[in-house]
Amino acid sequence: MDLLTANDRQGKYPASYYAAVNTPPPPRAPLKGNARADVAIVGGGYTGLSAALHLAQRGYAVTLLEAQRVGFGASGRNGGQVGTGQRRDQLWLEETVGEGAAKALWQMGLDAVALVRDLAGQAGVPLRDGILETVHRPGEMREVRDYVEHLRARYGYEAAETVERAALRDLVDSPAYVGGYLDREGAHLDPLAYVLGLAGLAEAVGVTIHEGARVTALTEGQVTTRDGALTADHVILACNGYLGQLAPKVAARVMPINNFIAATEPLSEPPMQDIAVADSYHVINYFRMQDGRLLFGGGESYGYHFPTDIARTVRKPLERIFPQLKGVPISHAWGGTLGITMTRMPHIARIGPSTLSLSGYSGHGIAMATLAGQIAAETIAGQAERFDTLAAVPTPAFPGGGRLRQPLLVVAMLWYQLRDRL
Repeated sequence: MDLLTANDRQGKYPASYYAAVNTPPPPRAPLKGNARADVAIVGGGYTGLSAALHLAQRGYAVTLLEAQRVGFGASGRNGGQVGTGQRRDQLWLEETVGEGAAKALWQMGLDAVALVRDLAGQAGVPLRDGILETVHRPGEMREVRDYVEHLRARYGYEAAETVERAALRDLVDSPAYVGGYLDREGAHLDPLAYVLGLAGLAEAVGVTIHEGARVTALTEGQVTTRDGALTADHVILACNGYLGQLAPKVAARVMPINNFIAATEPLSEPPMQDIAVADSYHVINYFRMQDGRLLFGGGESYGYHFPTDIARTVRKPLERIFPQLKGVPISHAWGGTLGITMTRMPHIARIGPSTLSLSGYSGHGIAMATLAGQIAAETIAGQAERFDTLAAVPTPAFPGGGRLRQPLLVVAMLWYQLRDRL
């Protein structure tokens, strides 16, 4: 089964709200025959496009190959949240990689958001400030308070503030949460508008982009598609959840899972302020307002196919978080595939003497995937310090191999969902 076409049509963006309000350029031609570049990039999402842009700005001849359309995957259909830090918190990082590396990773998280702000500004894509991390158990609030204080004391970070229950209802009118913390440096945007903007910036500095150019084979220094072959001094693999078996060593550590989003019709009384929210449930809910609509992400699946009724899948958690929206009309509902790792940290690796792989952002991809592309570019140019710091973070292979990893994950997530309800 092929994730590139299991739920989507070849050459077509999913029927998301983003696709309804953005106008992509006409399809770009696939690769035909033999070609050469300094750098070949596989994957037209944030990582691939950011790498292409930054390499071209350094004077490299870059060709990018995208199997579908630019931004077809998670980059063009996600929740739009641009979060600071890493997918795992600083306490986990300090314990896992040590305080020095944890501080370097924290700075990378800040650099990632700053980079997105800069590139989105160049592309004319507006950002709105603020991400609220909410918790649903009273006992979690002590951890929130301690963590916010830890960020201030250890990292000098003043942009995060604790939000107690009474103040929370002014931000998010939901009975599901007891508090959280607001990160004013975090942001949110239209993810498809952003990825299309990145493609435009890359092409403006000379990057060649081929769409409908599915890679069928990858060897050191050569990328083969159904209609051609691209030879290059360097190769960047940037496929995330749509990797398939193109690089088995990466596939063992980056697992595809599906996530779903619904957009309501415009609401006369929005249930939240103009911020983005992500909560502490293990099957995370995330949501924000765009154009007067609530865009709500919730629900996961671990096989190849999306549910037949995605709107119904998302409506259940939406109405649990916002009971006042019971029966609200849903105008668009869509799914997408992202890549997760065992540790939920990106899998950054050299998989050959001249081949880099960057993926597994685990739901933290707008910021970190954009930065990863920049880091790939500087690594090829001879500055590998940030690459090596990320590559040192453990991302072990999933237990059970290709056949058992999904069933084992399903069992684990069912357990976590049960804990969410206790």
